[in-house]
Amino acid sequence: MGNEKIYQMDFSKIYNLLVSKVEKKGRTRNEVDEVIKWLTGYSQPDLEAMLESPTAYGDFFKNAPNLNENRKLIKGVVCGIRVEDIEEPLMQEIRYLDKLVDELAKGKSMDKILRK
Repeated sequence: MGNEKIYQMDFSKIYNLLVSKVEKKGRTRNEVDEVIKWLTGYSQPDLEAMLESPTAYGDFFKNAPNLNENRKLIKGVVCGIRVEDIEEPLMQEIRYLDKLVDELAKGKSMDKILRK
């Protein structure tokens, strides 16, 4: 799947997949929200509004109010690719979220996930 296809996907559909992934492992929707808010700077009302209106996944990241500076501390492999080596900035932001959700699903503590 090309990057443009990913960028055009509806954020609410991706969000539901992320929540489903962590709930299968005993984590919660609230924890997914916390990770997303930490990464992007969206507030809870902003996030809920994005879920109610059609928002492209790429636009969700492009319009993020305050990308967390500590996101650059996120290291590791997602889909066989090291997130820190991804050259396309928008795709790197998307993969940062994927990595955080993977860590959540694997049972890591929120302090470690949020690089505190």
